Amino acid sequence: MSKYKLFLLRHGEGAWNKENRFCSWVDQKLSEDGLKEAQDCGRLLKEQGYKFDLVFTSILSRSIQTAWLVLEAMGQEWVPVIKSWRLNERHYGSLIGLNRAEMAKEHGEEQVKVWRRSYDVTPPQIEESHPYFLEIYNDRRYTTCDMPKENLPRAESLKEVLDRLLPYWDSTVVPEIKQGRTVLISAHGNSCRALLKHLEGISDKDIASVTLPTGIPVLLELDENLKPVKPRQLLGDQVKIQAAIKKVEDQGKAIPST
Repeated sequence: MSKYKLFLLRHGEGAWNKENRFCSWVDQKLSEDGLKEAQDCGRLLKEQGYKFDLVFTSILSRSIQTAWLVLEAMGQEWVPVIKSWRLNERHYGSLIGLNRAEMAKEHGEEQVKVWRRSYDVTPPQIEESHPYFLEIYNDRRYTTCDMPKENLPRAESLKEVLDRLLPYWDSTVVPEIKQGRTVLISAHGNSCRALLKHLEGISDKDIASVTLPTGIPVLLELDENLKPVKPRQLLGDQVKIQAAIKKVEDQGKAIPST
């Protein structure tokens, strides 16, 4: 029997989502489409009668902006929003800023899929010579983390995302859910996938085929031990959701030469 409801949300489309580039820890705002996705998500949740007690986000603007727009559309702007780097997107290391389709053309679609979707393959680390290194590591937000800046990741597999996310989940999020609060986690494709893997017991192999489109809320109904009592539900128009999933999956495919 369902005791708790938990909502996961991959932020609305960002500027680099639109350009099909690995965004990762580079701080990007939402695109025009992303703003609309977040607002539409909030309206849908309001229409379905949901009310949040607490929202968790990463410390990246696109995650925070999505949460604000969702709450505004729901008329729940007063709901507390708690931010942590542990909900950040996966750190893609030296791949940050690169175009996925161009990489697929150069390295092959299978290699790009391994980098994007595998559970335990870590991409090459970001070096100090990388064009976005200083933009990330000189950002003041990373002085607020619960570990020294020099110990923060330089690249991550999905497994490593889960490893840094789980302590925060267990110590901070779980106690709120167990107090009966309805929680929204407005985060990123990979931090949400990592949490789904943990909660649903998805295998290392099968997690590669789990796709979360931007701006689509995922409802998990959990028992007293925070185990799912039914399959996850992607809320909204199912035809549009399937089209959005295909769009994400196609990002790693090579663009045919013209």
